[in-house]
Amino acid sequence: MVNQKLTATEIGFTHDDFAALLDKYDYHFSPGDIVAGTVFSIEPRGALIDIGAKTAAYIPIQEMSINRVDAPEEVLQSNETREFFILTDENEDGQLTLSIRRIEYMRAWERVRQLQTEDATVRSIVFATNRGGALVRIEGLRGFIPGSHISTRKPKEDLVGEELPLKFLEVDEDRNRLVLSHRRALVERKMNRLEVGEVVIGTVRGIKPYGAFIDIGGVSGLLHISEISHDHIDTPHSVFNVNDEVKVMIIDLDAERGRISLSTKQLEPEPGDMIKDRQLVYDKAEEMAVRYREQMLAKQQGITVAAPESEASAESEEIPSAVEEYIPSAVEEELPVAVEEELPAAVEE
Repeated sequence: MVNQKLTATEIGFTHDDFAALLDKYDYHFSPGDIVAGTVFSIEPRGALIDIGAKTAAYIPIQEMSINRVDAPEEVLQSNETREFFILTDENEDGQLTLSIRRIEYMRAWERVRQLQTEDATVRSIVFATNRGGALVRIEGLRGFIPGSHISTRKPKEDLVGEELPLKFLEVDEDRNRLVLSHRRALVERKMNRLEVGEVVIGTVRGIKPYGAFIDIGGVSGLLHISEISHDHIDTPHSVFNVNDEVKVMIIDLDAERGRISLSTKQLEPEPGDMIKDRQLVYDKAEEMAVRYREQMLAKQQGITVAAPESEASAESEEIPSAVEEYIPSAVEEELPVAVEEELPAAVEE
């Protein structure tokens, strides 16, 4: 008769051996790891996920997406397998907390950094406004448009629900700041249709001690005080009033900084005509612009061109390329970088 009572030695494998084997092959998970997991139970405010640990991991509803989620079923389905971010270490019950939101968050920042590098123009709908500007979402991240970078005559409150073209001003994941410009996007689009040496008609929208801001087709250009006339001018207020219609020539286009530099000095048939006979300047504008472009072309080709008598005394520096000194520090008041309190976090924690 066969003895059916086997000893541990005869079996060769005890319960302790089995437990040790489980420990040997148990995976060790750490916060920050990205792991594959399978949904096996959906609960009212979260879901249980099998990631191969001894105890099922848990993902709360607020960690299921970078966007608002009202029910787990909006994101997860039973038996679905996908990637999860390990958010916290095991609790007293040995359970890990997971997140999908953190994965989306990291990938969203990676995407907007790429878009900024490409100097891409993006479009987004304004979902709210505040004292400092407007709020939009880019790749799920909350972005801020400072009021000084919104190019529209509408009240900010009326922009809610409107889609705007935008350029990136600041992408800083460490500080959780995503700042955009509507004005730069419009300027770039407008610049694509403008040329240096072109004469355009605009409207004076603002006057500062250093120059006048001219609206040309929805974007603003600076007519610096040194570019109004060959004659000395104490203040732009002595020449222009707000809402004056003016004829100006474009002397520089800076797409990267979103700036357009303008001149009426280069359109003067005789020095001081902008002060003595502005209409004559406007009547001769196209003719003088042709002469300006010919001079610029000759300059590029290294050809010396005799200047007209009215311009003989003008130094070559008086035909600027809108270098930095033509945009004084005072101009920055028109184009401020949003202060800290004006910049909401890109993602609401």
